[in-house]
This record gives sequence, structure tokens and C-alpha cells, in this order.
Amino acid sequence: MAGREQGRLLSFEVEETEEPLIARGGLALVYEVARALKIPQVVDRELPAPGSGRGYRPSAFVMPLLLMFHGGGRKLEDLRELRGEVSLRQLLGMEELPASCTVGDWLRRMGEKGLAGLGRVSQHLIAEVLSRDKDGDYTLDVDGTILETEKEGAQWTYKKVKGYQPLMGFLWGKGVVLHEEFREGNVPPGAGAVGFLEECRKRMPPGKGINYLRSDSAFYQAGVMNWCFEHKVLFTITADQDRGVKEAVRVIKPGGWQPYERDREIGETVYTMEHTRQAFRLVVQRWPKAQGDLFDPDPYCYHVIATNREEEAREIVSLHDQRGEVENYIKELKSGFGLEGMPCGESQANAVFFRIGVLAYNLFLALKLLALPSWWRRHTIATLRWRLYQVAARVVSHAHRIILKLAASLDKVRLFRQVQHRCWQIAYG
Repeated sequence: MAGREQGRLLSFEVEETEEPLIARGGLALVYEVARALKIPQVVDRELPAPGSGRGYRPSAFVMPLLLMFHGGGRKLEDLRELRGEVSLRQLLGMEELPASCTVGDWLRRMGEKGLAGLGRVSQHLIAEVLSRDKDGDYTLDVDGTILETEKEGAQWTYKKVKGYQPLMGFLWGKGVVLHEEFREGNVPPGAGAVGFLEECRKRMPPGKGINYLRSDSAFYQAGVMNWCFEHKVLFTITADQDRGVKEAVRVIKPGGWQPYERDREIGETVYTMEHTRQAFRLVVQRWPKAQGDLFDPDPYCYHVIATNREEEAREIVSLHDQRGEVENYIKELKSGFGLEGMPCGESQANAVFFRIGVLAYNLFLALKLLALPSWWRRHTIATLRWRLYQVAARVVSHAHRIILKLAASLDKVRLFRQVQHRCWQIAYG
């Protein structure tokens, strides 16, 4: 009754405190992994320095943005939440935090030099992760996505919405973004395909390589296939069903079709494009049309894969279908890290913001692959926020020691200590 009389449903009051409390104690682990991998130092080395001795270092902008992305922030104004985490910033040595408007100005100032510098930071992080991986050869899945926006200057995409259309290369099985290009919405996904692949190849650390390329029809180009043959890269690429491909499919004899799945049949033939230096296989699936087409008397629908692999046709289809995992990677990047929308009206500034977001995503993978127990690798960023990042804590100074006291179970405390120890091994081992 007393609570209702005072305008409250539950019998507690709300007051402010100046105690050194932290609401998102797990973000300290993100920063610790970044420190172990020397991300702040590389950022300060690779990005343009401030114009005066009183300006902020590049890491003073990048590191808060990385923590913001991990914590669930989606726009520059969300940096205010990090500013409110006074004890966390003191614990991490981030007492000075640029205002969100200052961060926006910095994004606009970075330009091509800043974008290139962030590319080198990303390359450093990828090398740190892959150098600790036992595999030497990797599958590269290339795909694009659309970031819809009403920002002034955004171009129309092929889906008839305004936005940007970044192209990304993922390492299958790891989820790591090897390379990305932030593009205007009206730039076709297949534009500059060979140059994009060359950038991906250059970003692989010594002793590591790309041995298999998968893509949709955007990369069905003679130049891409010649690049694969030149660098001894296997490929499966969804083929455009142009006149030449259709004629090649018609050449498959009735006895060349074998039962596949349900009402589907599978066949194959050898094909060459006008400018390809070597022939390759077309692995074809066909199934009856639901109804006739007055403009196309062919009774079948087709799905065609171009490949230089030697496995049986069924295995080729199975391998190519595994690229569907890319959709989960893109979903995590866009929805999990809030990269569906861009903060600025200038494309270059948005490209810098997007690249920092990708860096945050790769840092998340580094945390799972290098520091957390193996069973954490299946978890999304949403799960890590709920189970690891959002842990209340208190900062205590005692006998020249700083102690982070977690309001959590003993198992959670042990997990924090385990990650700390692993970070120490990464940094000094």
C-alpha cells in the first residue's frame, strides 16, 4: 500500500550512486583480447595521426566504436552509453572519450587514407587469427548485401531501394571477413571481381592460401575463371543461363540425365566461354516446370554450376550449396552488429564506419576462436551479450591492485579468469 501511495508498484526507491560500478563488465574481455592482439597500437600506427598534439589519437575513436558495436550500439549517439560507464572506462584506461559529434567529424575526415589504414588493421587481425589456426587452405565465399538508407546521395540498388551494396569475402567455417568493399548502391556486385579476388589473396598471411572459391552468378565471368586457373584455385560458380549455356545444356543427351532428388535430375557437360583460357564443367540440375511458358517451350527449369572441380556431379552440388552459410554470416554482421544503417550522409565516412564494424565482427570471432572455450564458438553476438558482456561488476583498488568483482556465479568468474590467462598467452606466449 505504501508503495502505491508513493507512485510505485514495487517497494524500492531509485537513487544515484558514485560507487565504482560497471553494468557491462564483460566488455573488459573484448578490450583485453584487442590489447593482446595489439589492435590499439596498430590502429595508431596505420591511421592518420591527429593534426595537433592536443588531438585524439586514432585509437581513441576506433576502440570506443569497437566496444559500442560489441555492446549492442547501432549509431554514434549510442557512444553516450559507453561514456556513462565511467568505471569501465577507467578500468580500460579510456578516461577521455570523444563526443559522438566529434567521432562523426573524424569519420568524415578519414577519407581514403583512413580507409586504407583500417584495411591494414583488419589484415593484422586476420593474420593473428589465422596464424593460430591449423588449416592452411581455405574456402572463400563471396557475396554482396544491400544496406538500405534514405541518406542524401545514396544510389538506387537493383532491388529498387536506395542504399549501399558492399561486397564481402568470407572464409567458410571461420566466418572471418577476409576483405570487403563498401560500394554505392548502383554498382553491380560483379564489378571489379578480379581485383576483389586479388585483394582477398593478398590479405592471406604467409603459409595460408585460398584453394576454393564459391560465388553466385555475379562472378560468372571469364576473368574470374582465368584468375582461378592461374592461381590453382578450385571454383563452383552459379552460371548465368545465357544463350551459350542454354545451348550447351541442350546438348546433354537423354541418357546423360540421372535421377537426383525428388523430381530433379542431374547431368553435366564441358563448356568454354569466349575469353576463358581453359574449358570447365557445367553441372546441371533440371526439374519439370509447374506450367508451360508460351515464350519458352522448354519443359524444364535449370540450375547450372560452373566448376573446375573433379568430384562427381552430386558432390559438386553439395559443396556449392554449403555457401548458404554466408547468409548467416551476413545476418550476424548486419543484425548482430547493427550495420543495416549508416550514420553519415557521406559515402566515404560510411565506408570507414562500416569497416570499423567489420573489424568489430572479426574481433568477436577472434574472441571465440582464440580465448573462449570451444563450445562458445556456436554462439551469436546476441548470446555473448546476454551471457558474457552484461555482467554487473565493481572495481576495487587494494594494495596497489585493481580488482574487478563480478556479481556472477563462480563458473562465470572462472571463465573470466580463463579468458584473461589466454589473452596473456596470446600477448606473451
